[in-house]
Amino acid sequence: MIAVLAPGQGAQSPGMFTPWLELPGVEEKVVRYGELAGLDLIRLGTEADADEIRDTAVTQPLIVALGVVAAGELGLLASGTDDGSSAVVVAGHSVGELTAAAIAGVLRPEVAVAFAARRGAEMAAACGLTPTGMSAVLGGEPDAVLAGIAAAGLTPANRNGTGQVVAGGSLDALAALAADPPGGARVRPLAVAGAFHTNYMAPAEQALAGYVSTLGAPDPSHLLLSNADGTGLSDGPTILDRLVRQVTRPVRWDLCQHTLGDLEVSAAIELPPAGTLIGLAKRALPDIELLAVKTPADLASALVMIASRPQHGQGEHTPEFQVVVTPVKGIFTRAEAVDEGSAIVRGARLGTVRTNRDEHPIIAPDTGVLVEWLRNDNDIVAAGLPVARLHNHSEV
Repeated sequence: MIAVLAPGQGAQSPGMFTPWLELPGVEEKVVRYGELAGLDLIRLGTEADADEIRDTAVTQPLIVALGVVAAGELGLLASGTDDGSSAVVVAGHSVGELTAAAIAGVLRPEVAVAFAARRGAEMAAACGLTPTGMSAVLGGEPDAVLAGIAAAGLTPANRNGTGQVVAGGSLDALAALAADPPGGARVRPLAVAGAFHTNYMAPAEQALAGYVSTLGAPDPSHLLLSNADGTGLSDGPTILDRLVRQVTRPVRWDLCQHTLGDLEVSAAIELPPAGTLIGLAKRALPDIELLAVKTPADLASALVMIASRPQHGQGEHTPEFQVVVTPVKGIFTRAEAVDEGSAIVRGARLGTVRTNRDEHPIIAPDTGVLVEWLRNDNDIVAAGLPVARLHNHSEV
């Protein structure tokens, strides 16, 4: 199985469209995408400087447009005639999840670009309401880093794995974290407009919920991994709902990479503007073949990599994990004596969610091993929020 990865905001660079526009038919596509996005994507992708394309409202449609262009050149865009025979799994980081949804056939390419433009505009507007930002927390012991972020009143907005967590929240709280970083870690401010993937983006989520209400969402032709918890999704409406809620929820790229390992992918291709996700994969998935598609010159190598992979049913591996979610909104509490690494039997109580009136049990849906807690005691959780990750073992 081969993974196709789509990068998110921060991967852009001036002039990144220039070599791609030389390919037959690409300029016409980008002009059409720009009309739907309400932006001159040709100019922005060829002439605009770094400051102009750093604007959230500009960056997001630019990245998705370039990603779907490259995916089309590689023959990866799903169509109504797809039978799911290609052994491909797709995942995108933050706004890159829209690119992934287009590859999977949940969104048409032009709809994905228009969605990205609306998403970027709404998130930019939300950034203007309160001064917020983000900082990378590099190194340190993982639990201590997360505890330090929480103690500062911040959210771990991106958990990218390999010692890289991005904290989001108020500028004062970020300054306090930088002044007193978790032991062994260093804090680096990021040049972003605000605290993406935190509750500060709630106005954007609300606006996008109305926007997608008119969109159709067919089921994907390729397995798509969710940023929320690394789960492989096969239901179109669920994917669309998660694309909306994603703007206020942390990006768990670490769990997406865990799932790629569970799926036993043998290779990964990152679409342009490429480099960031392949860099993370080199550390998290060191034994697989990796390729960053940066220019059209890389297409030939990518096509060879895709063609050399087995088709569906020839060595495909089914994920051996399951995510446990909350039944209702309330305050989460873990069950006593249930620790990471514990053997779990089907029907066991993993915790509870307390509402104003009563408590609701969280029950293990299957037998397995508790790999990771995704929520802490006394966290306020929404209904359907992942709280634990199980690795399935029939022998347990």
